[in-house]
Amino acid sequence: MDERRFSFLLAALAGLVAVAVLFDVGRRSVRSRSPVAAPVSQADSVAVVDTMASGSITQAGAARPTPSDSGSSYMEELGRADARRQIRASAGVTYLSEIVAASHDSMLHRWDGRYDRPVRVYVPRSSRAANFQSSYADAVRAAFRSWEDVGLPVRFDLTGDSTDADATFGWRAQFEIERTGQTDLQWDGSGRIQSGVVTLATFDPEGRPMGPEEMRVVALHEIGHLLGLDHSPDSTDVMFTVVKVRQLSRRDIETARMLYRLSPGTLR
Repeated sequence: MDERRFSFLLAALAGLVAVAVLFDVGRRSVRSRSPVAAPVSQADSVAVVDTMASGSITQAGAARPTPSDSGSSYMEELGRADARRQIRASAGVTYLSEIVAASHDSMLHRWDGRYDRPVRVYVPRSSRAANFQSSYADAVRAAFRSWEDVGLPVRFDLTGDSTDADATFGWRAQFEIERTGQTDLQWDGSGRIQSGVVTLATFDPEGRPMGPEEMRVVALHEIGHLLGLDHSPDSTDVMFTVVKVRQLSRRDIETARMLYRLSPGTLR
């Protein structure tokens, strides 16, 4: 009787020990899984934010695809697709589709976030270029006023000087090729214009002196480039390769407005 009771007690004790061991192993297993998942998620989030800030999004995606990374890429693709749709739908009303088709990088270039922080423009009132007239500076300012009336989300401060200007104007007597103006822009990898240099000729390609009204029209065209527009295929637009009109057309205005409704950057 005592032996049977003792054996029963030993079996019960062994069972309790086994249950305790299994419980402890399970508890340790749960502890080991729980904190591992959180740091991986946190590390991925930080990596994506840091890489996006440095401008190299593809490296983050290649290193470790994550749900947040995939969602960001999807939203970017969706935004570009919507931009392409809007541009196609605006055919005839704007010439933005022709601009994109003629570009080598399929990017929209424009100033971004420069309404509260206006683009500083330097327009000198003197120049060593032959035939320079002080009225040329007034002609450039009048051309800016025409573009300001379009109502774009970018402003230009024409009180800047040469030391802190984002965009500068200058004059030369004549170009070697048949043109009366040239605009050189610099933009970042996202298509945001960073700076610009506009050069205007004081003589036309035939050697005739440019008057203030002719200078205003040329400046009107070059400021379009400064805003991010390229050439229109229609001769009734100011942005036609050879300017034949003296005022902004409806297509010039609508093209600029659409450009500034869309985000700068690639459309691919």
